[in-house]
Amino acid sequence: MSQFGDSISRRAVLRAGGATLLAPALAAPAFAQGQAEAIRIGHLTPRTGFLGPLGEFAQQAAQLAVEEINAAGGINGRKVELLSEDSVNPQTASAKAERMIQRDKVACLVGEINSASALAISQVATREKILFINTGANSDALRGADCKRYMFHVEAQNTMMVRAAGRALLDKGLIKGKKVYALTADYAFGHDLLKQAKKFLAVNDATIAGEDLIPTELTDFSPFLLKIRQARPDVVICNLAGAQITNFLKQYSEFGLPYPVAGFGFDTALAWGAGQGNFLGTWPVIWHHRVEAPSAQTFVAAFKAKYKRPPENQAWGDYTAMKIVAQSMNTLKSTDSTKIVEHLESGAKFDIHKAREGYFRPWDHELMQEMYAITALPADQIKNQYDIFTSTGPLPGPGESLEILATTKDENACTFPA
Repeated sequence: MSQFGDSISRRAVLRAGGATLLAPALAAPAFAQGQAEAIRIGHLTPRTGFLGPLGEFAQQAAQLAVEEINAAGGINGRKVELLSEDSVNPQTASAKAERMIQRDKVACLVGEINSASALAISQVATREKILFINTGANSDALRGADCKRYMFHVEAQNTMMVRAAGRALLDKGLIKGKKVYALTADYAFGHDLLKQAKKFLAVNDATIAGEDLIPTELTDFSPFLLKIRQARPDVVICNLAGAQITNFLKQYSEFGLPYPVAGFGFDTALAWGAGQGNFLGTWPVIWHHRVEAPSAQTFVAAFKAKYKRPPENQAWGDYTAMKIVAQSMNTLKSTDSTKIVEHLESGAKFDIHKAREGYFRPWDHELMQEMYAITALPADQIKNQYDIFTSTGPLPGPGESLEILATTKDENACTFPA
């Protein structure tokens, strides 16, 4: 893996931990008696169900970000109040988003992991002309056919996840001309991820030896593991989500199948949940707790101090989104969503706790940023329950455009209504 070595890039970031994002807030006046009403931010994310373990990280990180924003003077001298709710499912997410906007008068909405729920929230946000920053839903369609002017994406689209993992898998010789068995989560995210994965596999001369759609509530993978054993693939690709991945990895390890495992969608909490010795293979992540950028390690230290565990990539997404919102509102001296949309479309750059700053593309509102591919460490090299993988350096690499992993307009057209 000479092109993508195990060590994290040490390219210097000249900003001290997180200072860039907080700089506008640091100059804000201290809260005063009789100050203006608090600025409310609505936070929706799954706290129950198969995505619940990720939603817990998301909610904790959002709360930490708000505490830090308030400690630095709030937004234009006003305290920030976080309203957090379990989004549960698309119908509930839509109803809660509408209530937060109409009754609670939130300035914006942040969060979500489920792609169908994110679409439902975006429809409400668009109708009400309120900013919504998606922190965890990956579907390409949310950036294409279902794109919305008031929706922005801190989370990577599925194509970016596939191409990030694909680089590492090509380097390992696990794709070109190989037979692949695919397991896919049977809901919007999984279907979209499989579609993007098949495009990548076809371009690289891989064939599908077998594939199955996995219900999100399924916990027993033994029937599918028996099918994999019979198919004898060169590699098993997981397009699963949430607790599905944790359960699959545990049971795959118990079965002792010899075929390499990889995935095109992932969250590090799912590897931690599988337990030491059960995490296998190579996977894409948008961020991880070992990224060496100074602001990343400041975030890791603060999260560990508060919650007694490191943050995972979903925590990064909600924390970063909250900081982007605060910086933008402080810069504009306004909470007006339309003005913030125009600001984010203008090419504004943000410290996103990586080596390079990120920015939103104006035509699909996807955050252009570095990503990573991680590979499980051998059991004898694991020293604790969290540091269980090695990582490539940032992808795209030094000197490459941040946009090379993302879809082009020809691949995933987005047209905002007038």
